[in-house]
Amino acid sequence: MNDMNGVAHPGAVDSADAPAGASGGYPRAQATIDLDALRSNVAALRAKAPGAAFMAVVKADAYGHGMVPCARAALEAGATWLGAATPEEALALRAAGLGGRVLCWLWNPGGPWRACVEADIDVTVSAHWALAEVVAAARAAGRTARVQLKIDAGLGRNGVQPDQWPDLVRAARTAERDGLIRVTGLWAHFSCADEPGHPSVARELAVFRRALDQAAAAGLTPEVRHMANSPGTLTLPESHFDLVRPGVAMYGISPVPQLGGPADFGLRPVMTLTARLASVKRVPGGHGVSYGHRYVTAGETTLALVPVGYADGVPRHASGTGPVLVAGRRRTVAGRVAMDQFVVDLGGDAAEPGDEAVLFGPGDRGEPTAEDWARACGTIAYEIVTRIGARVPRVHTGG
Repeated sequence: MNDMNGVAHPGAVDSADAPAGASGGYPRAQATIDLDALRSNVAALRAKAPGAAFMAVVKADAYGHGMVPCARAALEAGATWLGAATPEEALALRAAGLGGRVLCWLWNPGGPWRACVEADIDVTVSAHWALAEVVAAARAAGRTARVQLKIDAGLGRNGVQPDQWPDLVRAARTAERDGLIRVTGLWAHFSCADEPGHPSVARELAVFRRALDQAAAAGLTPEVRHMANSPGTLTLPESHFDLVRPGVAMYGISPVPQLGGPADFGLRPVMTLTARLASVKRVPGGHGVSYGHRYVTAGETTLALVPVGYADGVPRHASGTGPVLVAGRRRTVAGRVAMDQFVVDLGGDAAEPGDEAVLFGPGDRGEPTAEDWARACGTIAYEIVTRIGARVPRVHTGG
């Protein structure tokens, strides 16, 4: 399989079977990606917004799940748009032969505007300089660029400020009349949709609706107007407009864990992260474990070595807190997570080198979930799955 830049990943595989190690044994670690679960999640999310088109957000290598296989599965399940953050991601989707509509939004001056125009990618304009660059790219390419205008409704990141929005939509309409661009979309992003009842939600919806009215007054007639991310799709039907943009929910992670877990929304986690024990040994009481000896054995015990660490995306913040299923029971990381490995204390339980350790998955077997890891590390489940590194092979099943 290729990465999102079209470069072959030596550890990535598309087979439904687990890859053998260099000696024909078990792999050190792997992330198993259940594409059937992803398709089911797309169906469940589409049912939440039956009147809206569906954009599958596959940025950041599909939140660590493998961009191209996940994009294909999402399209098979009824998505009609793909969402990428960077133009390089969007171009990689086209290079992989994926059709349909593709939107990208994170631009800097001098970006590959012309390449995206020529690849029929919808590009986001969030400032006057960006409109000027895409207009120049359209002239150079000799074809009309597909453009979506973004307003900053309150998030404070990308998007034009509301007081500059009327000027931008008028300028875009002028370029549209000249045949240089076609404004295909108008959009915004919530700041606190994952906090139900937050006062910013109504305020930002009002900003967006006013922006839509101003765009209409300028003569723009976009194909899609959109604002709903994962929490918006699940909990804010008034935000669905013409299109919804689920990201993390598509991968089976609840964006509002305070309201319910994945199953409460008809979702199933897509990624299961496992490793094979590299060492199992008995040690006496008073034995230090890992750097700094932050953990010392209380008595004679069995230590198991799990051969993944922060170079693989296991958070160092999980030191002493991260949950893992080993030998049929949940354990906690003993001592510090190192670059390539961490230790668990099995107490009186037995295990063998090569036995499976499950860091997270759907939870069917009593294993931790990505949300469990997020709570243990003081972060969000988005980060847990997205940070899993390239040297952990992705094995896609159901594809």
